[in-house]
Amino acid sequence: MAQPQVLFDYTGHLPECPTWSAEENCLYWTDILENEIHRYNTTSHQHDVIKFSEEVGCFALCETGGFIVALRSGIYLTNRTGLITRKVCDNPSNPALARFNDGGTDREGRFYAGTFWGPGDFNGALLCRVDNDLTAHVIQHDIHGANGLAFSEDKKWMYTSDTPNRVIYRTPLEENGEPGKREVFKRFEPGQGIPDGAAIDEEGCYWTALFDGYRIARLSLEGEVREEYQLPVRCPTMVCFGGDDMKTLFITTTREDMDEAEVAQRPLSGAIFTLQVTVAGMPKLKFKVNQ
Repeated sequence: MAQPQVLFDYTGHLPECPTWSAEENCLYWTDILENEIHRYNTTSHQHDVIKFSEEVGCFALCETGGFIVALRSGIYLTNRTGLITRKVCDNPSNPALARFNDGGTDREGRFYAGTFWGPGDFNGALLCRVDNDLTAHVIQHDIHGANGLAFSEDKKWMYTSDTPNRVIYRTPLEENGEPGKREVFKRFEPGQGIPDGAAIDEEGCYWTALFDGYRIARLSLEGEVREEYQLPVRCPTMVCFGGDDMKTLFITTTREDMDEAEVAQRPLSGAIFTLQVTVAGMPKLKFKVNQ
């Protein structure tokens, strides 16, 4: 069985949202707590960092270039250097209490961004969608920490996870992409790790990073664990597929809230890993603006 390998000499604070660009042979990701988007060219090994003024919860590459970025205050369009070119919408949560977290695009190139309810006293987070005409809609509530966004290739299912509540959901999608009633896909018991960021492969299986679980897991269409891969760190945060054949799994991890003793014991916490797998993943689509 393949073993995870470190991508390059880097450790971040809270790396998330890995995104592969096939055209550039580059991996992008955000370090949420450092207000950054990173870009690493796997051919030239050049590493670039784009700074923002707020936490970068998630983002997607745009068809026209640049990014759509979910900052704490709202969602914005930017150019390739991170310069804001247009505000799309405000954060529909209370930005003082909830920052954006996980997000990405569906099979129509629409952008989704979920929030994380900081106080933790109730399920105060939500999931919103930015359509191709740049209108924004809140589509789900009753979430503590939005994560695990992924879409089936047939456009019939949206998957999400609520990390603090230890659950993965799937939601049926109508022909126009509107969500139906979400249902539980899989729950995790204490000690199993909690489901964080995710991706789907070409067979429809759901790959989830198990935060606090030292591993990632591949789940069948029925929610059963088919494969597990151990990591040398406690908290993976998200996965995405990339590489020439889309059989490289990129895995972000974190060192958020870890004390010096744990960082010394597990110094690769916050690193990005690669894992060669036998099934190709579905590419992330770019955000598409119909204007």
